[in-house]
Amino acid sequence: MTETVNGPTGSPRKAAGKSGAPKGLQIQRVYTTEGVHPYDAVTWERRDVVQTNWKTGENVFEQRGVEFPDFWSVNASTIVTTKYFRGAVGAPEREQSLKQLLDRVVLTY
Repeated sequence: MTETVNGPTGSPRKAAGKSGAPKGLQIQRVYTTEGVHPYDAVTWERRDVVQTNWKTGENVFEQRGVEFPDFWSVNASTIVTTKYFRGAVGAPEREQSLKQLLDRVVLTY
């Protein structure tokens, strides 16, 4: 077992939570409003993501009806759709929205 020491004196730290102070880290809300889901604070729109080969004009990727915030650029939505959406293109399991991707990543733990 290891012992944590505080500073150069070598005196052990006090055990956490024994001082009577509330446990846990207190964080103030900054970018969201209490009682409003963050997804509801954004306007969403459906887009078609189509990538073409610049030499031949052939479609190399296509996914229609993907959902992104309206302020996202076409380039940003194309990158996320082609690189980070999970599932095979055309399969029903394929992610269709940034909301699905965020839920998958954020709710992992």
